[in-house]
Order: sequence, then C-alpha cells, then structure tokens
Amino acid sequence: MGVPERTVHARWAGGLRSVVDAGGFEVVSDEPAEVPGGTGTGPQPTELFLASVASCFTTAVAYSAAKRDIALSGLRVDVTGHYNGPSFDALRIDVHADKPRGAELDKLVEAAKRVCYVTRTLAAPPEMTYVVNPDDASSDTGSETAVAEPAG
Repeated sequence: MGVPERTVHARWAGGLRSVVDAGGFEVVSDEPAEVPGGTGTGPQPTELFLASVASCFTTAVAYSAAKRDIALSGLRVDVTGHYNGPSFDALRIDVHADKPRGAELDKLVEAAKRVCYVTRTLAAPPEMTYVVNPDDASSDTGSETAVAEPAG
C-alpha cells in the first residue's frame, strides 16, 4: 500500500516564519505582520492545516469520480475551521461542483470520505510522539514523550 512513512522538514527562518520542505517543494508559513514577529509572507500554520484538508478532499473526490468514470467539472472544496481557544473544535467541508450534482455528487463525497487520508486521520487521531534533539538520543539531552490525545 505505498510508502509506510512520510516526513516533511521545517526550519525556522526568523521571526515567526518557517520554511518547510515537503516532498522537495518549499512551503512558507508565517503569521500576519500585525502579530509581533510575523511578516505576512506566507499562510499561517492553521491555514496550511485547512489547506491540507481541502486539497486532500478535493483529490479524493476527483479520484473517486475518475474511478467511477463520472464526468467532473467545476470542483471546489472550501474548508472552514471554527476556533475554540488555541485549536479548532469543528471543521466544515463544503463541496461544490458544476458536474455532477445531487445524488451523484453525494455518492462521490461519501466515497471521498473513505479515501481522503487527511480527514480519515482527523477522524481517528494518531498517537503523537515528541522527540527532543533526536540526534542526541545517545546522550542525556535526548528525550521522547508519547502523547495520545483523544479526539474532540
């Protein structure tokens, strides 16, 4: 079933800006200029998170349509996150298409729910492990903490 792991690399670029190597592509993340340390030179991390949901779900709908030989046009997926303190407590995924419409689009959305890696990951969050200075693991400075945080 494909690659068992995927890794991206982020490096701090000063202020609140990060530059991420994602599959050989550079993605910039920043905070707005009105936030101390932000320069407004890239989307915020939360916007990149929403972009991951939107792009994955768009891909999943398109994949599902192609697999079923269903003509697809004008597909757009909008994702809105509702903040609750320092996290989102709800996501709304709006799927728009010129073709197909109605029940046929509903079936594609249901199929996309089954194949979208990002939304499936959010539905059953993975265990998160934080490793500090992994290159120093043989010394006393390396440490690892596993955190399994429940959804919702």
